[in-house]
Amino acid sequence: MAGKFRGRKLFSPRGLDIRPTSDKVREALFSMLGTRVPGAHVLDLFAGSGALGLEALSRGAHRAVFVDQSPGAVELIKKNISLCRAEAQSQVILGSCENAVKRLQSAGDVFHVIFLDPPYGKGHGEKNLVLLKRLLHGEGLAVVETHVRDGMNERLDGWLRTKERKYGDTLISMYVRETCGGGCGCCEG
Repeated sequence: MAGKFRGRKLFSPRGLDIRPTSDKVREALFSMLGTRVPGAHVLDLFAGSGALGLEALSRGAHRAVFVDQSPGAVELIKKNISLCRAEAQSQVILGSCENAVKRLQSAGDVFHVIFLDPPYGKGHGEKNLVLLKRLLHGEGLAVVETHVRDGMNERLDGWLRTKERKYGDTLISMYVRETCGGGCGCCEG
């Protein structure tokens, strides 16, 4: 982990139910995000161990909300938040992506960066990306992690893919709302 939590080794999941983003992919991802993270409100969906949201907090994000439907994952996320002493900046929600999105929309929450790291091979990336438009800040960015075989469309129900990078079997796709207009710098590179 980089930033203020540097040197902390997060608790890892046991078994194959949780597939954390590798250190290499996480480092590349945050390099692509650049200056978007400091001060951001971040949503980490299918959070698993919470590594993406905690990395964002470590790099200066203001707040992170972690969502997972597995009670085991939620306990792991809470342990990792405690390890990083990030309780004041964190919220953890146990539930499905769909229910969490409804709850966050009802509360009026919006996010600058949304991480979506669903189970590979089940089409959850595109399905859940469609739900997130109202949760994204006007110039925000959604980051979807999938298996390279799962691929993501360039345009999807109001979303526009601005970047796509492959790291081994992992595909990182970055999306903005298609109405962004390109003036925010999110559509470069």
